[in-house]
Amino acid sequence: MDIQITKDFKSVFILGLLMSFVVMTSCTDLTENVNNEVTADNFFQTDEEFISALGDAYSPLTSYGGNFAVTAVNEVTSDEIVVAQKGADWEDGGIWIRLHRHTFRPSDDIINNTWNEFFSGVANANRLIFQFQRVIESGNVSEEDANAFIAELRALRAFYYYQLLDNFGNVPIVTSFEQDPAETAQPSDNFQEGRQAVFEFVESELLDVLELVDTDVSGTIGRVNKWVVHMTLAKLYLNAEVYTGESHWDEVVTHTNAIIDSGNYNLMANYADNFTVDNTGSPEHIFTIPFDEVFLQGFNLHVMTNHILSQPAFDFGTQPWNGFQTVTDFYGSYIDSEQNPGPQGDVVGLDPEGSTVTGTLDERLDNFLVGPLLDQEGNQIEDDGVLPSDPNGPPITHTPYINELAPDSWRQAGARIAKYEMEVGLSGSNMNNDMVIYRYSDVLLMKAEALWRMNPNDPTALMLVNQVRERANVDPFSSLDADKLLAERGREMFYEVVRRQDLVRFEGDTEETQFNDPWWEKDSSDPYRNVFPIPQNQLEANPNLVQNPGY
Repeated sequence: MDIQITKDFKSVFILGLLMSFVVMTSCTDLTENVNNEVTADNFFQTDEEFISALGDAYSPLTSYGGNFAVTAVNEVTSDEIVVAQKGADWEDGGIWIRLHRHTFRPSDDIINNTWNEFFSGVANANRLIFQFQRVIESGNVSEEDANAFIAELRALRAFYYYQLLDNFGNVPIVTSFEQDPAETAQPSDNFQEGRQAVFEFVESELLDVLELVDTDVSGTIGRVNKWVVHMTLAKLYLNAEVYTGESHWDEVVTHTNAIIDSGNYNLMANYADNFTVDNTGSPEHIFTIPFDEVFLQGFNLHVMTNHILSQPAFDFGTQPWNGFQTVTDFYGSYIDSEQNPGPQGDVVGLDPEGSTVTGTLDERLDNFLVGPLLDQEGNQIEDDGVLPSDPNGPPITHTPYINELAPDSWRQAGARIAKYEMEVGLSGSNMNNDMVIYRYSDVLLMKAEALWRMNPNDPTALMLVNQVRERANVDPFSSLDADKLLAERGREMFYEVVRRQDLVRFEGDTEETQFNDPWWEKDSSDPYRNVFPIPQNQLEANPNLVQNPGY
């Protein structure tokens, strides 16, 4: 049986996502009653039926595209993204202010959503593994064919647990669809030992399936294959010292080398091409979520970040929400000049007309939308006094400078997130771009960091970083240090849900911003904030859960 799918993924695998068996809304109880027995007699007779079933395990990944779960909690708690309160807009009970200032609470819904999405993936994978094992036992499906899918599900489940390890630390490990959560769904009483156990589980699962999952890149678009497993292992080892107190730099090199040596991936000549509307199949993509405005909805970045009056700029069919902005200092990290953020009307890195970047032009400045907002005919868009909190009046001009976090941030303030191409004429609130989870340039930077940590003068480390910088049209570094590595990762990996993790990992290594340092509109925070609290809803539903220290 051919288990591969090709680049028409958006007509096969996405349909599988739509045919999910169960939509999980809470995952404190990680078991589920099977009301309709799935057997080899009534399902799993064709490739499409297997792939359709797999979609249920992948469906929680769609949460990455919205503003209610993993992407938001990781980006807004970093120095990259801020959601300023604009009068009555985006107050939302103060959650965005708490995320930015690291005063988030166990009762915050967005943290509970993140927990639920990842444990939904765990629960769905457990159920599907159980069902696939049952059809093997029936004798009507070959063990070889079903085991390939089971290996893929175990790898995906390990990916979810890697994310839970990173975000929450000490979490329950549940691998059986039939086990009693009252007895098993509990973390260790000791926080550090518990996190060690989760690390070891993820490591063991990924190593076990490494040679069992598919190796074909073209046949597994949007799915876990061998190279996704190598990447997750490399990520796990890159952050091992944070998770367990022990470094694993050699292992980072081993698994990044496996990806590099495979010859399956290379840097795109143009950075921005990785994020276009039609970006499926980029040679730089290792793992993506293949969003589609009809078949796989949930990627809402264009409405999350753009000004509410920006519809004419892109001929959008719906009004954007004017929420997510870039922290001014982070935007400035792309610009090699002495210019600093100024008062209203000043645009960091742009000339008075807002058209020319001063200093070195980093092509990754395409990540942002700044300057006057123009409609499709090139006319400036004006607010006509509708938004009085924008003091410079018409026309609407996005300035990297943000006047305040709350309560009256200017609605035009802040560079907007333009990393993913805004599709002109998009009718609704869902984008068609594939959203990147793993990308090849990250492989190069991860290997460089591991080599540098073992030998600060390693020439290969410097070469790899400069390879990424060359593609961005910026001058090469002559040497590396922690500040350069962290800053380069920030510029390259902006809005790819890695910045919070990077800031935590570089804690104590750099003179620049670290996760618990003060930054714009944020005071110093305590190290226990390096992980999120176990959500209050989960603690109340399962008394075996133990809250993370400090909360």
